[in-house]
Amino acid sequence: MPFQRDDAPSPPRPARIGVLRAELRGDAAWVATPTPRLTWTVETDEPGWLQAWAEIRRGDEIRRIDGAESVLVAWPFAPLAEGEVAEVAVRAGAVDGHETPWSAPLEVAAAFTTAWRGRLIGLADPDAPARPALLRRAFRVERPVRRAVLHTTAFGAADWTVNGAAVDDGVLGPGWTSYRLRAVHDTADVTPLIAPGENILAARLAGAWYTEEYHLLTPPRRVYGAQPSAAAQLRVEYADGSVETIATDQRWRAIPDPETLASGIYAGETADGRGRLDGWDRPGFDDVTWPAAALSSDALPTPEPRIAPPVRRVDTVPVRAVLPAPSGGVILDFGQNLVGRLRIRVHGERGSRIVLRHAEVLEDGDLALRPLRRAAARDEYVLGGGGEEVWEPRFTFHGFRYARIEGWPGPFDADSVEAVVLQTDLPRTGWFSSSDPLLDRFHENVVWTMRGNALAVPMDCPQRDERLGWTGDQQLFAPTAAFLFDCAAFYRSWLRDLALEQERAGGIVPLFAPDAVPSVSTRGPMAGWGDAIAIIPRVLADATGDLTFLDDLYPAMRSWLDVVIGALDDDGLWTAGRQLGDWLDPNAPPDAPARGRTDAEIVATAYFIRSALLVARIARRRGHGDEADRLEHEAEISRAAFLEAYVTPAGRMMCDTQTAYAVAIAFDIVTEERLRARLADRLADVVRRDGYHIATGLVGTSVIAQALTEGGHPDAAERLLLQTESPSWLHPVTVGATTIWERWDGLREDGTLNPGAMISFNHVALGSVAAWLHEDVAGLAPAEPGYRRIQAAPRVLRGIDSARAEHLTPYGRAVVGWERRGGVVHVTAVIPPNTTGDVRLPDGQRMRVGSGSHEWIVVDEPDEPRPPIHLDSSMAELADHPAAYRAFHAALAASPNDFVARAVRANALYRDTLRIRDALTFADEPTVLAIASALASASAPATISA
Repeated sequence: MPFQRDDAPSPPRPARIGVLRAELRGDAAWVATPTPRLTWTVETDEPGWLQAWAEIRRGDEIRRIDGAESVLVAWPFAPLAEGEVAEVAVRAGAVDGHETPWSAPLEVAAAFTTAWRGRLIGLADPDAPARPALLRRAFRVERPVRRAVLHTTAFGAADWTVNGAAVDDGVLGPGWTSYRLRAVHDTADVTPLIAPGENILAARLAGAWYTEEYHLLTPPRRVYGAQPSAAAQLRVEYADGSVETIATDQRWRAIPDPETLASGIYAGETADGRGRLDGWDRPGFDDVTWPAAALSSDALPTPEPRIAPPVRRVDTVPVRAVLPAPSGGVILDFGQNLVGRLRIRVHGERGSRIVLRHAEVLEDGDLALRPLRRAAARDEYVLGGGGEEVWEPRFTFHGFRYARIEGWPGPFDADSVEAVVLQTDLPRTGWFSSSDPLLDRFHENVVWTMRGNALAVPMDCPQRDERLGWTGDQQLFAPTAAFLFDCAAFYRSWLRDLALEQERAGGIVPLFAPDAVPSVSTRGPMAGWGDAIAIIPRVLADATGDLTFLDDLYPAMRSWLDVVIGALDDDGLWTAGRQLGDWLDPNAPPDAPARGRTDAEIVATAYFIRSALLVARIARRRGHGDEADRLEHEAEISRAAFLEAYVTPAGRMMCDTQTAYAVAIAFDIVTEERLRARLADRLADVVRRDGYHIATGLVGTSVIAQALTEGGHPDAAERLLLQTESPSWLHPVTVGATTIWERWDGLREDGTLNPGAMISFNHVALGSVAAWLHEDVAGLAPAEPGYRRIQAAPRVLRGIDSARAEHLTPYGRAVVGWERRGGVVHVTAVIPPNTTGDVRLPDGQRMRVGSGSHEWIVVDEPDEPRPPIHLDSSMAELADHPAAYRAFHAALAASPNDFVARAVRANALYRDTLRIRDALTFADEPTVLAIASALASASAPATISA
């Protein structure tokens, strides 16, 4: 029986308000709505703290709210006006009668504008496609200024200044949206930058995503436009109450940027320090020769205020090692695959040329450039001369661990270069740790992968000529992302583009958003990818408690399902059309990643059933009972057809693969208890048959551990998790990976690259198993949307001695973990104030607890002894004995007959009906004897737990 420790507590800290924030950004005071919802946390050591009421204060107004609500509480005051700034504070009372002090005031500033006046402007006579430009406008201020607010946007990316000072710390602003359908503007309070007399509002502009040449099974072409343009309006409120607006128009002046000569997301950037114009964006500069800017003919949708944080420089990484480059120059190893660019500090003669190339891995001692495909990832800087020069590209980014530098003037000093890490500035909210260094490094790789691919849009990869917001990757990874980072506003912004692109495509959800290659992405509905429109909002609602995700996206969900229903055959199966299926199954040919072992129609039909039932529940919550009934009816027709077509009464899938069983279980398609148990047993058998190696693509990988756990086989999930042979999650870690790879064997065991065309070494989808680490291994998950109730249900694994997850919930810090010590397991949980915890201990005991710190101790169940392994043991028994398994393969690898050794390894099936002796039919006698001896030693009692 477990018992809960009850050490003598120290006096609790008085309750106080911890964090107060307004939607949707926590990085700035700006809000995109006149009525921002408010969220606050309470910090206290007092156990079981529950809120009875709260008061919100704005100036002299105080509004009282009865009850426990403290997350996304409706704005209780008059709506904010354009340009208005308010300060709010909150205090809360507990059910025991105690109350907190007032919080520190929170500034809330209106980021929106009621009338957009800025026109898109650019170069009147560009001398090259996608030509970077300088824009400037002089204006005078003759009266005292109360406040000045600048709104900016661009078809491209722009750095804005007032009198030479940057207006914010954003990078690549305003980011990437579906330009024809949606534009976003940034907002900055520039009051401190305004001076009496002449002022200069200026921008450095480049094409970025707008002028990029996109392609996917198509020739490269500029989808949006050939030249960048920008728009802005500066709202100046004077002390006398008057307002003046300075907006982009033909009174602005523009020239080709004489320093930044060319820039592209894929190509990189070329700059010439000899062309630097000192003072061009400050008063006193003579622009009389600058021509007037031209009004762009592009239609600008009315820009809406930014709701997600901007891209920022979030970190710098020094050079870890300097290597000689076979092709000349030096190669820098930063020790971490990252996303960003280099910043160099250099002295040299005027006209000296430095070339920077980037890559994620090395091949034959030099940069492996083939995975980049058409992305040159090449930056070039020509020195202006005259002292130390500091240069960093402005409007591009690269995915890299290694950089080759050619043309460095004089001896190279590693301290003169650093990598600047770029990311949409998402606050970290989730952590995981364990007793296994490989597992912890794998999780850190997931974090770095999320960081690198959250850049303006949620990308699939950050290095090659793609970098698109693939929907399938995101719906698989969203549960992990929502735990690790505060990404709700980031995804909400992207989902707006996705829904607009879907509407334009007549209900088909495109493969990616923004949809830069519509000729490819909307040819037909694609299961798993299009389902992102239904799945991601549910994930975000559960993580944040914000049910408006479901309300806002419900029309898009319903439209998607109408398209899919129209694609089903007469039986209710999704068998027609183009499908990606279980994309990147490791058994698929390198250049045919859709040709995995799992039939695409199984994956497609399973996704339809899952999404239809999910949206039916949303419809019912919204009061659309008839629609819910219709979707449930369609789902049940497809479920019955799925069972008849793909599932045998004996509990076998007609497609006997890990993914087929996993989706049938994890998507709750098979619900009859006896049949479901048989499928789960067979899934465990199949995983063992495959030697506890991953045999799933993107879809199956996201649910395989969950399906095994739900099916009563957590031991099999553990063996998959801790496997270090390829293909497995940990194998890349053992060979130095610092991010998640697109392919399990991106680098093969002989050190060569996979021959396929897609070999990203920074790809989110296969990191989706981290959600299982958080929710099952450590045991921390929401039991109600937004963590109003917290699930604390750790699952003790035999192969590690501890696991712990921590998450900053909307209510505060929650922690769940376990540690094996001295024959018992210590389970700990921290439940934040104003919530409760549903606890399930490893021995099956259940209870509900209030907020505070908790610890329980349960008996650690010992491992069952394993029988000795010998040549007449089954291959399944061999797979279930880790020490014997390792000894078998070590002895096999030592065989002088390399051909037979490789053949046995490649063809091994770990089945109950196959003896070890049978698997060695073609092995020579010395090898068989060596294996027999190795098995005897490895499975002796002293090595059973090895």
